[in-house]
Amino acid sequence: MSAWEDRPLRILMVAPEPIFEPRGTPFSVVGRLKAYSDLGHSVDLLTYPFGSSVQISGVQIHRIPRLPWISKVPIGPSFVKIPLDILLFFKTCFWLIRYRPDLIHTHEEAGLWGTFLARLWHIPHVYDMHSSLPQQLSNFQFTRFRFLIHLFERLEQWVVKYSDAVITICPDLDRHVQRLVPGKPSFLIENVVDYATLFGKKASQKKPKEFANKKIVLYTGTFEPYQGLDLLIESAPFVLRNIPSAYFVLVGGHPDQVAFYQNLVKEKDLDAFFLFTGQVPPQDVDAWISYADVLVSPRKAGTNTPLKIYAYLRSGVPIVATRLWTHTQVLNDHVAVLTEATPQHFGQGIARVLSNTRLAKTLGKNAKVLAEEKYSYPQYCKKLKKVLLTGIQQKG
Repeated sequence: MSAWEDRPLRILMVAPEPIFEPRGTPFSVVGRLKAYSDLGHSVDLLTYPFGSSVQISGVQIHRIPRLPWISKVPIGPSFVKIPLDILLFFKTCFWLIRYRPDLIHTHEEAGLWGTFLARLWHIPHVYDMHSSLPQQLSNFQFTRFRFLIHLFERLEQWVVKYSDAVITICPDLDRHVQRLVPGKPSFLIENVVDYATLFGKKASQKKPKEFANKKIVLYTGTFEPYQGLDLLIESAPFVLRNIPSAYFVLVGGHPDQVAFYQNLVKEKDLDAFFLFTGQVPPQDVDAWISYADVLVSPRKAGTNTPLKIYAYLRSGVPIVATRLWTHTQVLNDHVAVLTEATPQHFGQGIARVLSNTRLAKTLGKNAKVLAEEKYSYPQYCKKLKKVLLTGIQQKG
């Protein structure tokens, strides 16, 4: 065992995602790559032909060929992933035949063929579980066909059972793994990497002039329906009733999504109180967060903890979020204002923070302490190192 601990590993990572695009799983993948690099290992990443390149020492990115009829990959399950995953499967086979890595690390549905191929080649396999695949089929309304969902439930159980170690990203998934295969070696590794260390920080942190004399209510992240941006927009009148200087800044979203919510704001005659930035480079997000008087996460569905929550905690800016399991598995009333998922309650929660300087400072301070004590990068790397050792030990 000591030989494995003392020498760098050559790791094959397979990620059926656009790496890099600024959204949940790609952020998580890049975080794993950064940690492996800092631990002294080299990684070959096999991935989709979309996304911008990321420069990390010891990491090589290898993409499957583009298919002329596919220009982008939506979030969640989709039919466009099927031909891409077939190509990724064959590229994985080629890589194993030619290079025989020390360990395979797969993400999402790549665990299906990663588990099979790792057993075939007798190579340790780590499965990175960002979500439950059968739950995704239901949550994104991909199918209501019970047989297909049941098939994926059985496949997921098989992947968890025969992987040598399983990584989960939130307590809900960690419990899910133990329900599937009691006693399975699983490791809860939250997505706590400060991505500004990878992409660099924006040079200027000065608050824009147009934000002067305004109370900035900031949201960052994707614009998918489950994120609850409609709830945030509908909560605005309840905020403005008490805080007329409130100004809502929404960072993220594809152009069509931004246009949809801009129209919604216009219909409600709230466009003077909203700014939509569209997607911004990852290195700019911390600057936007620094402009905020309050950070919001109005998510109204799902069980995974939003990636943004860890950045919010690190910032020391007060947080308002819905009191749902997606948030409460990390947040509590000492570090955030948690409200019912209704426009009135959410708006009142925002107004409460903006009108109470003492509360805002206390929440921000407590949040920062929680981030430093429980969600630090050294702890992240320590956990990932333990995953590698466990995976190798399990394979024997």
